[in-house]
Amino acid sequence: MELNKTNSGSRIHIGFFGKVNSGKSSIINAFANREISIVSKEEGTTTDPVYKSMEIKDLGACLLMDTPGIADKTILGEKRMKKTGEVISKTDIGILVVSDTDTKSERELLKEFKETPILIVINKIDILSKDEIKKIREDFSDYKVIELSALEKFGLDKLLEELLKFKPNKEEKLFDGMVEEKNLVLLVIPQDIAAPKNRLILPQVQAIRELLDRNALVSMVKLEELSDILQILNKKPDLIVADSSVFLEVYEKIPRDVRLTSFSVLFAKLKGDIGEYLRGVEALEKLNENSKILIAEACTHAPAEEDIGRIKIPNMIRKKYGENIQVDVSSGSVFPENICDYDLIVQCGGCMLNAKNIRNRIKKAKEKNIPITNYGIVIAHFKGILDKINY
Repeated sequence: MELNKTNSGSRIHIGFFGKVNSGKSSIINAFANREISIVSKEEGTTTDPVYKSMEIKDLGACLLMDTPGIADKTILGEKRMKKTGEVISKTDIGILVVSDTDTKSERELLKEFKETPILIVINKIDILSKDEIKKIREDFSDYKVIELSALEKFGLDKLLEELLKFKPNKEEKLFDGMVEEKNLVLLVIPQDIAAPKNRLILPQVQAIRELLDRNALVSMVKLEELSDILQILNKKPDLIVADSSVFLEVYEKIPRDVRLTSFSVLFAKLKGDIGEYLRGVEALEKLNENSKILIAEACTHAPAEEDIGRIKIPNMIRKKYGENIQVDVSSGSVFPENICDYDLIVQCGGCMLNAKNIRNRIKKAKEKNIPITNYGIVIAHFKGILDKINY
């Protein structure tokens, strides 16, 4: 990842929803002024979500998401609706596209959004009658309604105007409340077999960029050289950020009055619910060899020999509870449906997912009364230093 490029997990996710052939793809293409999604008069052209990253004036880095149509009568309709539900779980702003007066399916879909802000877009006003537009408006009288024609490119400015009203008042950052200007921050970055060749991983890059933006003093070092740099520095670091996998090794080498955290813990605070994660880790004391644990990994990379989520944490668990304890791993942006099968969920930092997605995972776990925690919190707990970690 480039230092000046925003990853998808840090973008505002804008989802476009509606019936097949309502014009969702055409609106996205017109809005972005380029052909992003396939457009066709045939029903069900969009079979999987289509994603496009773009910068929107005054709103910032966004991800436009074109979804499969609802009320799909094709054989793939049920699968498409499932895909649509997955997009809803990570939608920051929803745009529901309506193009006819039969709005039953759209009104049903609105129930799925709950706390997600929604805009209603009446598309095809170039062919709809005044009475038809009036009827649609009446069906969605509780929502902000925008009249638009993707074909004529009319109403796009109004859509942008309404989207800008959802701009966050304050963008949350990794080091909020932890780092001030001119603070010395030391990043401990192990270069093990899991580290990508010739580059840093996303959490490290994002941390470096934010620290530079905060005018902090940033130094990086491998674990093996940590003692050397601590001797060279003429002042103690104000904060040390380590990879969670080397929490204990770093803690044993640093002065007791130096604050310590990890990339995973920082992302847990930024995108998740650190309080819920701390409550969730207590479930580790109630597990036994018959328990089932789910490792929820957002990335889809191939497992490496020293992988934290797929190798190291499962090994810690099995060392404590026995080799027969069941530890399953899920990967990607889709949260498993069978979370009730588990006694504990261990979520990664989620650097590749947006906060809405992560918080929906936490919400689902709480609704099912399934404890959920985080990689860095779990490792610090197993190492016996959780009370020494800053967040």
